[in-house]
Amino acid sequence: MAKILVIKKKINSFKKEIEVSGDKSLSIRWVLLASQAIGKSRAYNLLMSEDVLAAIKAIRKLGIKVIARNSHYEIFGNGINSFKYKKGIIIDAKNSGTLGRLILGLLIKSPNKIKIIGDKSLSKRDFSRVTVPLKKFGAKFNYKVKNKLPLTILGSQTSKGINYIENKGSAQCKSSVMLAALNSSGTTYIKAKKSRNHSELLFKYLKVPIKIKKTKKYDFIEIKKPNKICAFNYNIPGDISSSAFFIVLTMLTKNSKLLIKNININPSRVGVITILKKMGAEIYLKNKRNYKGEKISNILIQSSKNLRGINCPSELNTSAIDEFLIIFIAAAKAKGISYFKDISELNQKESPRLNLGSKILNMMGVKTELTKNSIKIYGQPNLKITKQIIIKDYLKDHRIFMMSTIAALTCGGQWKIHDKDSINTSFPSFLKIVKNISGKSL
Repeated sequence: MAKILVIKKKINSFKKEIEVSGDKSLSIRWVLLASQAIGKSRAYNLLMSEDVLAAIKAIRKLGIKVIARNSHYEIFGNGINSFKYKKGIIIDAKNSGTLGRLILGLLIKSPNKIKIIGDKSLSKRDFSRVTVPLKKFGAKFNYKVKNKLPLTILGSQTSKGINYIENKGSAQCKSSVMLAALNSSGTTYIKAKKSRNHSELLFKYLKVPIKIKKTKKYDFIEIKKPNKICAFNYNIPGDISSSAFFIVLTMLTKNSKLLIKNININPSRVGVITILKKMGAEIYLKNKRNYKGEKISNILIQSSKNLRGINCPSELNTSAIDEFLIIFIAAAKAKGISYFKDISELNQKESPRLNLGSKILNMMGVKTELTKNSIKIYGQPNLKITKQIIIKDYLKDHRIFMMSTIAALTCGGQWKIHDKDSINTSFPSFLKIVKNISGKSL
């Protein structure tokens, strides 16, 4: 039986300091790159979510030794293309598009077919985004349902660098090709629409031969196969996507203040902060510093007294794509109309988030105007919900669950939110931190 979260009261004022779990994007990338390094790599503050555990299980199936210590994880890599390709390997990516797409880039030399499967949600997503460019490296793919999981990959022993244009702003697609380039002769050339750049920063830190030229809309990337990748230790900073829910919780709760410590504020990820500050949020970055190419900071948030609607610039979309659901809740409580456009990519996520986000706002009594590519939200600064709201049938999307939880805590009403376990995908400690802030068990 699915677990249900029941919330009957708004949260009281608070003043707290918290830390959130390690960044999911960096956690999965560390696992995959450590598997290609030579020697023992360690990660501290590795996110212990289902997505990351699935990545660890995947490389173990491919012959990589992984040890869980009390304070960290250790991965013992044997170098690039050192996987043991046994026959009949099945890799379960669970709910993780990042794992499902990125690991394909590391499998382009597999001499045996490897099957990639995922959960119901991931199996609805388009994998041609990565299989089309990976075919250029010589890999072959077979599907049960065209362009969907499950699929099989059979590699090529003669993969060469390719030319690739990534025009959707997908860091997953770009990173999959980058990982394939580690294992290919010659040079791979990528023209990529702006998206998060964790892979590029890690490549630079690991001294992979990479050149990057930036323009306003695109990054031009050149990658050559490295002779080797040395083992590396990584202290993974907190996740900005996880932090976003507590940023909005604080903004919408009277007389409250919150400090979130040691958060990754990579410029390609902080669209949520830029957008919320444009709406009048009081958000401050404290103790900024650099860590192995990534920017880290504490984030101080105070209650927002005069939130206003926003005509959100499209150029901020890719740097806030995972945070729009919680931004919608802020817009619901802002004065005036908020307009978000060119966001059809939201419906390509774990669930059709644009459609479901609009539906939840309507259930709350907030008027929206929805198209395939945009949403207008008619804000109500004095919004108070008194009715019962039941959230279910949302493909167990972890961000829908967390969005609904924050809406319940800040807008009132009696909420029943199904599939409580969905947070295990990305943020298992979410409700524990909510309890710490509110002082109440959920």
